Amino acid sequence: MSDEGIYDFIAIGLGPFNLSLACLIEPIDSLNGIFLERNASFEWHPGMLIDNTTLQSPFLADLVSLADPKSSYSFLNYCKQEGKIYSYYIREKLYLTRIEYNCYCKWAAARLRNIRFGHDVHNITYDVQGKHYVVTGAKGSNQDPFTYCCQKLVLGVGSVPAFPPCCSDPEHHYLHSSEYIAYKHRLHQCESITIVGSGQSAAEIYYDLLNNCDEHNSVLTWLTRSPRFFQMEDTKFALEMVSPDYIDYFFNLPDPIKSELVSKQGSLYKGINAKLINQIYDLLDKRYYLGNFRTHLIANCEIQACRYNHKDNRYELEFEQIECRDRYKHKTDVVLFATGYSPNVPSFVSGIRERIRWDQHGRYKLLRNYAVDLNGNEIFIQNAGLHTHGLTSPDLGMSCYRNSWIIRELTGTEHYKIERRIALQDFKVPNCEPFVRISEHA
Repeated sequence: MSDEGIYDFIAIGLGPFNLSLACLIEPIDSLNGIFLERNASFEWHPGMLIDNTTLQSPFLADLVSLADPKSSYSFLNYCKQEGKIYSYYIREKLYLTRIEYNCYCKWAAARLRNIRFGHDVHNITYDVQGKHYVVTGAKGSNQDPFTYCCQKLVLGVGSVPAFPPCCSDPEHHYLHSSEYIAYKHRLHQCESITIVGSGQSAAEIYYDLLNNCDEHNSVLTWLTRSPRFFQMEDTKFALEMVSPDYIDYFFNLPDPIKSELVSKQGSLYKGINAKLINQIYDLLDKRYYLGNFRTHLIANCEIQACRYNHKDNRYELEFEQIECRDRYKHKTDVVLFATGYSPNVPSFVSGIRERIRWDQHGRYKLLRNYAVDLNGNEIFIQNAGLHTHGLTSPDLGMSCYRNSWIIRELTGTEHYKIERRIALQDFKVPNCEPFVRISEHA
């Protein structure tokens, strides 16, 4: 057993979701827990901290404000303490830059007492006799072993970069958008660059490279499987689908319908913000009329093969134009995949696998309270419930809501008010006099 006794909970991983939880838990003296993060400091998507790129959620979707507007860990308090609040007021901008958000999160993490950086978790087991979980791993530069015990767990290890199925060579390093900043200087040395993907990250990278491709004499190509380069839908009724009301509706749907819905809702969380689309278009328009249009944007292209030729240090892609059903080859110096992320089930859960609910696809089977253990109140999951809780799962603005639930489950007390209904629309036909059900789907 750990020399520190048994904690009420241990949270593993420190992205924005668990950092939010840490901030909200910090003032609750009755709850004793720690947060373990393998990295030496907080870093949020360091490979995508491109100058002037912004979040797609307004600043109120910070770590704490939507649960506790009075919290000292709010973005506004960060601005006040850092002497930035009046400049932020004068700017009149709702959306933070990625770099600004990362600085804010680092500021919050540095003030917390319950975070332990440099702790890499290797395994978790369950002590049946003691009725608690045992977390083991290595810490610090010397990789000293550690053991901690706890009653409950919160897993927030994030997701992993996703690639098309054809990127299957285990010996080759395929470049992902998450590594863009680290490889940016190398990209500028290439005569041809190809970006694959259609979302915000692909657009941010394309715009950043487009601004510099003439200086470096590069030909830039942007391919996407999507039928168009589309705007993220952000009208008010669409935004209500990121709400407690929609979670309740979505959670109670049959699993096949959930899967079908998620496959059709890309425009709600995978698109590009309108401002960036217009900036890209205007820059392309300017380049076109100046006669230095060295780029191609092509939709409806599904990558089916990706080979790296070591002899000439180039990639050869094969793709199909989906609507025409024509196949093409495309040679390029480098391919950058902005193809999103996949849920991550870390290897350290293998020791407690039998205590976790799994669905038929090998994914966590979350309950409504975000628990996945068989007892329904011991192991909680951050941002791995797109298939159970809908598109609220990866949304930064819903982290406070989810963490309010988790804190209530950890303590038995609703420390932060949990909103039940905020939407003006009904996602399910209401059970009231004007509506009479005449049949029910079997």
